[in-house]
Amino acid sequence: MTALCRYLTFLEELSGLRAEIRRRTRLTSSTRLHHRLLRMAAKRARRTASSERGTAPLTRRFWRDRYAETPYDELPWFEAGASRSVRLAYAERFFPKRGSILDIGCGAGSNVLFLARKGFRALGIDLSPGAVEAARTRAAKERLKIDVREGDALALPFAKAKLDGAIDHGCFHTLPLRRRRAYTREVSRVIRPAGKFVLAWVAREFTADWGPPHRPSLEEITRLFEPTFLFNRTGFESGGKDGVPSSYFAFLTRRSGPQPPPR
Repeated sequence: MTALCRYLTFLEELSGLRAEIRRRTRLTSSTRLHHRLLRMAAKRARRTASSERGTAPLTRRFWRDRYAETPYDELPWFEAGASRSVRLAYAERFFPKRGSILDIGCGAGSNVLFLARKGFRALGIDLSPGAVEAARTRAAKERLKIDVREGDALALPFAKAKLDGAIDHGCFHTLPLRRRRAYTREVSRVIRPAGKFVLAWVAREFTADWGPPHRPSLEEITRLFEPTFLFNRTGFESGGKDGVPSSYFAFLTRRSGPQPPPR
């Protein structure tokens, strides 16, 4: 099959996928739908050849279409308030005071708005122009100053050591396994030495057949991040009866030097 034939076949499948997503967005179980969408996105990503740096074009299109087709506050993953891990990090004064904090995969900006209200220089990136527009519109209504732009978690649009910290609530665990090391390199590159990183992800202990296709263990997170980050704290949250999956979070600090060798 030629490359053109494969592409046309993919577009045909994508059309059917869109119709299925529109049907499922009418379901009452928004959390379950959210994780089914993540699973479909990851499958698409595995079928698509990725560029050396950055997210593959067809994966970009998948996420952009979600906000183009559905109002942001009707999307199943939308949360009006900040994520629990972000609220906890703020309560424990984990982030540098008034520091520049980036939300990776910010969506409609709930975590960015929370950080801006608390006096941080709040930034966000998302693959979807619709998500960026939603975050900016919400910030304008509250007269909050934020910096949200279209951007790629695998090719972050920031200089080396530019940021005081970053958060990720639901982006990392959607990535194909082969792209996760590239993600780690980018996060490590843009956070300054002693900067902070809060990562949250669906746990392997969540065994339902819907959700991210590969749910990281703490071992995988440690293997990826320990060379460039210190682990300050990790936590586990059991899922609820309302369909919320079990999840982990980790509070990390960017190393100022190389990791010591084994002894």
